[in-house]
Amino acid sequence: MQTSISTAKHGSPRQVKMKAETLAMPINCAKSKRFRSKDKLFPSANVICNTHRRLRTSLARKLSDNEPQKIRLYDLRHYYATMLYHRTKDILLVKEKLGHKNINNTLIYTRLVDFSEDSECFSATAKAVDEAGKLIEQGFEYVTDVDGVKLFSKLK
Repeated sequence: MQTSISTAKHGSPRQVKMKAETLAMPINCAKSKRFRSKDKLFPSANVICNTHRRLRTSLARKLSDNEPQKIRLYDLRHYYATMLYHRTKDILLVKEKLGHKNINNTLIYTRLVDFSEDSECFSATAKAVDEAGKLIEQGFEYVTDVDGVKLFSKLK
């Protein structure tokens, strides 16, 4: 089942695949707690930001290293988009997943990926359908067929 999630910046709604049971959980919770339409089921952006700030400060203290202090929530979004583009090479998919209306906003993420470097990867072969299925379950991606053997690869 797919559901649409509105964005804070009025971008395109995100389409999220969700089991019907999972979607029913917050609805049932709201009903059982007698939520009104103006009540919020999830914390505000400020609460999430403050929690993130507190957790990264705690981590920096535990590690005796200030590097975690530099990680913003927005950096996690950039990382997700960059890795998605690196994996799929599909800028339109990244645009859709981020909910951008304008492709120029999405193109920012492609500048972060350097495809000129040879990425280290694992390779594997499969002669039978069940072997290919096991490789796909392990995260391998189909590349091509050579002499009746299917070739797969996966980034290290």
